[in-house]
Amino acid sequence: MGLDGTDLGGTGPGASAAEAVARFYETLAPHTLAGLDALYAADARFKDPFNEVVGTAAIRRIFAHMFDTVDAPRFVVTERIEQGAQAMLGWDFHFVLRGRPVVVHGVTHLRFDAGGRVVLHRDYWDAAEELYEKLPLLGTLMRALRRRLSAD
Repeated sequence: MGLDGTDLGGTGPGASAAEAVARFYETLAPHTLAGLDALYAADARFKDPFNEVVGTAAIRRIFAHMFDTVDAPRFVVTERIEQGAQAMLGWDFHFVLRGRPVVVHGVTHLRFDAGGRVVLHRDYWDAAEELYEKLPLLGTLMRALRRRLSAD
């Protein structure tokens, strides 16, 4: 349910906007991308380490690209903290890249409008640790750089 009581994705009576978004991402599939319009304001802003876009069409393109680029992508929401018109979702993103399973750990900061729709979606995750270090050639360089710069 949105903050105004409207249904935001079939999560049942009393579900918060953050819960609706969490359920949406945990069940995300190419055929569910259209459901983003029920959860996000038309002019919602989205930012992650690789993208910064405005509008639901652009946000949908990011996730469509994800489905085109990696195999078996899925999100598992591990934490949900809500305060007023904002929330933080902790998550694990599981996928297969070039036959290798990968897990990226991250957090999403969400802000909602008065109707309970997302107006800001900001993902925080360490691209170097969570992705680059897991790639064969680049990973070796990134791990060596991390060791060299570490205080230990």
